[in-house]
Amino acid sequence: SSTMSFSEAEVQSARGAWEKMYVDAEDNGTTVLVRMFTEHPDTKSYFTHFKGMDSAEEMKQSDQVRGHGKKVFTAINDMVQHLDNSETFLGIVNPLGKKHATQLKIDPKNFRIICDIILQLMEEKFGGDCKASFEKVTNEICTHLNNVYKEEGW
Repeated sequence: SSTMSFSEAEVQSARGAWEKMYVDAEDNGTTVLVRMFTEHPDTKSYFTHFKGMDSAEEMKQSDQVRGHGKKVFTAINDMVQHLDNSETFLGIVNPLGKKHATQLKIDPKNFRIICDIILQLMEEKFGGDCKASFEKVTNEICTHLNNVYKEEGW
């Protein structure tokens, strides 16, 4: 369904949890991507300029990796600001999904991978409650991205 059902309390606690991560958007975004590339090396194939990088250290220093990490976190931040407005939320998610499906041809399973790594990092840094309050958001994001992929014929 295209409507999201977040209670006011869920919205507030999800925003509070995300806020902690977003304070260090570039560093945390970079950590998430570096983990994804090292734990799931096939994901590197989508990024031509990351392909040659094998060490996590090298990736961490890369302006491209840092830039994309920040971009991912900025997009999620936009979504988090609109959890209480389905229309605006989908206005962010839909074009993003469309671009990844049609132009970039990214396998949608990678959205789940990246969301799981974000949750894992949240738990490490801020504990299980923080992770728990953000889990529903990641499910929502992945569900809507997958819907866009289905519409695009994946």
